[in-house]
Amino acid sequence: MAIRRMKITVGEAIVRFLDNQYVIHDGDEYKFVEGVFTVFGHGCVLGIGEALAMAEHTLKVYQGKNEQGMAHAAIAYAKQNNRKKIMPCVSSIGPGAANMVTAAATATVNNIPLLLFPGDTFATRRPDPVLQQLEVDTNLNITTNDAFKPVAKFFDRITRPEMLESALLNAMRVLTDPAETGAVCIALPQDVQAETYNFPKYLFEKRVWRIERPVPSMDQIDDAVNYIRRSRYPVIIVGGGARYSEAGKTISDFCARYNIPFAETQAGKSTLPAASKYYLGGLGVTGNSAANVIVSRADCIISLGSRLSDFTTSSKTLFPNANIVSINTSRFHSMKMNGVSVQGDVKATLEMLRSRLSGYYTYYQEEYELSQAEWKGEMERLKGIQYSDDLVPEVINMTKDTMKDFNKVTGARLCQTTAIGIIRDSISPDAIIVGASGSLPGCLQRMWETNYPYSYNMEYGYSCMGYEIAGALGSKLASPDQEVYAMVGDGSYLMLHSELVTAVQERKKINVLLFDNGGFGCINNLQMGKGIDSLATEFRYGAKAKTDYLSIDYAASAKAYGCATYTARTEDELKEALEKAKEDTVPVLIDIKVLPKTMTDGYEGGFWQVGCNAMPRNKKQEKALAEQMHYTSDKETI
Repeated sequence: MAIRRMKITVGEAIVRFLDNQYVIHDGDEYKFVEGVFTVFGHGCVLGIGEALAMAEHTLKVYQGKNEQGMAHAAIAYAKQNNRKKIMPCVSSIGPGAANMVTAAATATVNNIPLLLFPGDTFATRRPDPVLQQLEVDTNLNITTNDAFKPVAKFFDRITRPEMLESALLNAMRVLTDPAETGAVCIALPQDVQAETYNFPKYLFEKRVWRIERPVPSMDQIDDAVNYIRRSRYPVIIVGGGARYSEAGKTISDFCARYNIPFAETQAGKSTLPAASKYYLGGLGVTGNSAANVIVSRADCIISLGSRLSDFTTSSKTLFPNANIVSINTSRFHSMKMNGVSVQGDVKATLEMLRSRLSGYYTYYQEEYELSQAEWKGEMERLKGIQYSDDLVPEVINMTKDTMKDFNKVTGARLCQTTAIGIIRDSISPDAIIVGASGSLPGCLQRMWETNYPYSYNMEYGYSCMGYEIAGALGSKLASPDQEVYAMVGDGSYLMLHSELVTAVQERKKINVLLFDNGGFGCINNLQMGKGIDSLATEFRYGAKAKTDYLSIDYAASAKAYGCATYTARTEDELKEALEKAKEDTVPVLIDIKVLPKTMTDGYEGGFWQVGCNAMPRNKKQEKALAEQMHYTSDKETI
């Protein structure tokens, strides 16, 4: 029997295909693609753009303002949907495509599905070089889009209409694979987008992709059981893979059954409630004292869906002698450190382990409860810090001059840790917060407690400045009934906040909490703490810290876009702004003037290996190098 066919353009074929993709997970079915982000340019508007405008489909089209920003919104949208929905992104050629490379890397590092359709040069090459074409004289097949290859999980370029079917099916294969998902890039030459072809009709029929729960081999389970049974003081690390497995209840039951405390990574936070008896909070470089102390003494680490990055492991110094049971859908991620590699879905694997650990119970008495109580006291201190002329900065080795200088220019009397405490107490318990970079991720991993699932959307795999506001928009599109708050520093706001206009345009109320501390405060801390003069990390007149801070009215910029805006310099002003913002129906920006150097600093076990000058110029540099050598130098053992 002949295959039924449909003669349409490549652009329309893509749109029809996307409109009929579904996923099924644990018996529940979801429409995988409900909308598309785009910034139209000459490289896409007459091809796939024509199909989006004129062909029959149900996809909602969102107008991005910056290609990187719209792709970041798509990443947050997919994350908030626990990878069961995506928002493809369409761009023009050249700079429009290149703008999405950073977002592609962000998606791949975080294992978040992101589908990109950048326009490309003509497959025929007839009009070359076209507007915005990057020419490589040693290889005429290379275009700007080849930059996606190292940051994408799958890349293809459609130089013939016939290639589209295999490209789209392989794209879906990767996007729906928990172990391999990340950025997928399908480059679309301008001429090919508009070409017609007799596509098989089955390509446009409803297709349901199953998001599997892979299970490990029994040999891997046996190895894991042996490691756990030998341990007396194990700790569970809850990573992003635990969140996407939706394994919160299973982990909670596992902890209670065997008396095992758990710590969380940035990606894993909000998978389990902070009210749990077994909750330690964030661990590692940006971890708190409760988690780091207990984890450092553990004899077994049960890692659930974590990449075990340097911030989680304190550059592999936090638990160097513990046995590690690493459970991950990705074999690559599960084999990063010595121990047992268990390749499987977190929820399914824990259920298998539970049936094999009968009679096991840890030796913990009051150890983790005491650490929790101690950290609670520290948390209350951090929330209650108030400005005075004698205030000692939270960050070690810093002077009080920066605080006084900033106070003189802005009138700020609010500490960052105090502001975070006020925000947590003021906003809805189920509110979603979004963040990515600067000092805020550290403060939030230590101080932010939530009992509502999936209400913490922190992009810290790539820690990409500029994700925050776009990410808040994506989160709001995914969860329209919840309030969403972008926690963003002034540096990140200046780098990329264009999707704030998209939020206004789409009437999606997001709340931007802008922490203005006069510069790139986190990196200024690193710079000065390691004995380097402040240079190009503070927003002063000139690159060196010898002049006044700039006085920037961020609220005025957002007001011009159509946002409701407030400025808070004191505790009372912040509380009032947060309450008033609850009544607003348009996007909100609160310009929070926080004193520099009032963020949290490292706690026990929070070593971070960074490059230190091997020829110190001063005492601070000598101290920094000595610390680094203490943790990283090879010691002969017998």
